[in-house]
Amino acid sequence: MKRLLTLTSALVALASSKAAMAEYGLNMTQGITEVSKDIYDLHMMVFWVCVVIGIVVFGAMFYAIIAHRKSKGHKAAHFHESTTVEFIWTGIPILILIAMAIPASKTLIDIEVLDKADMTIKVTGHQWKWQYDYPEEGIGFISNLSQSSKDVMDDREKGSAAKREALDASGDTYLLSVDNRLVIPVDTTVRFLITSNDVIHSWWVPAFAVKQDANPGFINDAWARPTEIGTYRGQCAELCGKEHGFMPIVIDVVSKADYAVWVAEQQGAAAAAAVAATRQWSEDDLMAQGETLYNTNCAGCHMTDGTGGYGPAIKGSDIANDDAADHLNIVINGKNGMPSFKMLGDSDLAAVITYERRAFGNTGSVVQPSDVTSAR
Repeated sequence: MKRLLTLTSALVALASSKAAMAEYGLNMTQGITEVSKDIYDLHMMVFWVCVVIGIVVFGAMFYAIIAHRKSKGHKAAHFHESTTVEFIWTGIPILILIAMAIPASKTLIDIEVLDKADMTIKVTGHQWKWQYDYPEEGIGFISNLSQSSKDVMDDREKGSAAKREALDASGDTYLLSVDNRLVIPVDTTVRFLITSNDVIHSWWVPAFAVKQDANPGFINDAWARPTEIGTYRGQCAELCGKEHGFMPIVIDVVSKADYAVWVAEQQGAAAAAAVAATRQWSEDDLMAQGETLYNTNCAGCHMTDGTGGYGPAIKGSDIANDDAADHLNIVINGKNGMPSFKMLGDSDLAAVITYERRAFGNTGSVVQPSDVTSAR
């Protein structure tokens, strides 16, 4: 009894908590695309059909139970094989199913068929991040869980709950914010080519009514035409590994003018990165950039202090202190449970590998972008 009371109290506290009530909803997302609204309307139509059927069926059942109960002297009737009843309870459900199948088929066709897209974005799932490439614009980037969410997640002090609430209040939603957001223009038909570099992921954005598996070795596609400017969030919807819950999706739908400005900025940054990969970096610059990249990409498995956890320790390891060739090979191509990081640029890889080789008391050599280029 004591355990039952404790469990009941815990459930009541959870149900009445501010965080739980904030996330409590009674219906699906209506969305901001034509397809998402069609899906919502289809859902509501089927819902009300089910409500009416429930009222009729249970109404008849309860009426029969109450009005024809034995205490009033009623006796059960003995009959069977009524052709009329058979036609009624077979014909009516068939008509209902046909009425629901027509709009459902139209919506399903709209989801699967795309005549022409205004632009294409390639989405690649990695453990545990998303990579976005714009083939026509010649730009691409990696999208990781935001550092602010990681800081709250890593905080073991009692104040971590308060810090999470403060983070949510600031608009930088806990576990649903990223360092680099996907940006697309409003009123534009976008085709998404979705694949994976390692295991099965699932790219899910409720506001777009897009949920498509990312399978290694295959390309699945989906499309959306957002009609409202704003920020929309999603998540990986496939159990893809240790940090499955930490690879959110954040999309900024912006005006076409703002999108053109953003593309120009990204193209400029890509050109600068290409130039940076051709020069010699100082150790201080490599270490400064490498620390940020390490905390974003590596600390989840190897810990911020390099002592290891899910992955082996970097601190004092042979890989970080011996010849750099083996270190480069593992980071670029992956090994066993460690994924490949070849999607990062040469400068970024040089910085993070140098940080691993020179931080935590390690005495390995400095790695330059040219070393990464050769190792590729």
